[in-house]
Amino acid sequence: MDDKKLIFSAIQPTGTFTLGNYIGAVRNWGPLQEQYNCIYCVADLHAITVKQEPAKLRQNTLAAYALLMACGLDPERSILFIQSHAHTHNDLNWLLCCNTQFGELSRMTQFKDKSQKHPDDVNAGLFTYPSLMAADILAYNADLVPVGVDQKQHLELARNIAQRFNQRYGDFFKLPEPYITEVGAKIMSLQDPTKKMSKSDENVNACILILDDKDTIVRKFKRAVTDSEAEVAFREGKDGINNLMSIYSCVTGKDYAAIEAEFAGKGYGDFKLAVGEAVADSLEPVRTEFARLINDKAYLKDCYTKGAEKAMKISSRIVSKAYHKVGFVDRPF
Repeated sequence: MDDKKLIFSAIQPTGTFTLGNYIGAVRNWGPLQEQYNCIYCVADLHAITVKQEPAKLRQNTLAAYALLMACGLDPERSILFIQSHAHTHNDLNWLLCCNTQFGELSRMTQFKDKSQKHPDDVNAGLFTYPSLMAADILAYNADLVPVGVDQKQHLELARNIAQRFNQRYGDFFKLPEPYITEVGAKIMSLQDPTKKMSKSDENVNACILILDDKDTIVRKFKRAVTDSEAEVAFREGKDGINNLMSIYSCVTGKDYAAIEAEFAGKGYGDFKLAVGEAVADSLEPVRTEFARLINDKAYLKDCYTKGAEKAMKISSRIVSKAYHKVGFVDRPF
């Protein structure tokens, strides 16, 4: 790899990405290929911290891989692989677990949240998966990690773990920095704009899935919660309109002043229709390309096999050095 900075990111295969996943993260990954060396993976190991139906997990993993490609990730320009295909992540995970404090893991907000959602399965993997997340990043000595606001805590832990390892065994790991997009970093629910958009929302109208057809997308936006003012303006107290303006800005490139001018004197009905159509049109190429890719299983397998080989070539070298650092006898193979 050349002297460009290296970016690593991963996404769990939990079904179709939401508009929030797309705008806040995945849509931005394609353009990063111009400036950085990029490594991306489908995090199927992380997925099993909550119960999964095996056949569905396999299906979702392949769909997520194809969807990343449909969203602009080029396996010829980036390293794109499935997490469980690179055993180096698990190899490094144990070293990092032994350099992670119990108290650090117990303070992770996502552990607390998921423990409440799945009280019948608060397993050790759910507790220690931030160490695996650190291993995902540090196995490549990544410089930057694109993270949403809710992932900053995990990246900070990865930095702390790397720093502790370096203090004990000598400088080795880079301390990864966050790469955060300013606009659209957090897309909110269409039915409760005080909450993040989530595919697990019980209200189907709250969430846009990027494979939803145009009619479905427009219908969901028409039902979006707004307020009683009937003025398209971005300001405090207008959570619903602020969210819609943020989404419209992200898919059209228009700033808030331009949006306010465009819809001056118009009602919320006109605005919600425009947002829905703009979102649907922006996602049309993704839906078309995904449909093509998901039906070419041989091509997908060729891509993820080559991606895993490239990932292993980099990570095995780094993990072997880390093993040597802690005092393990060098592996004979």
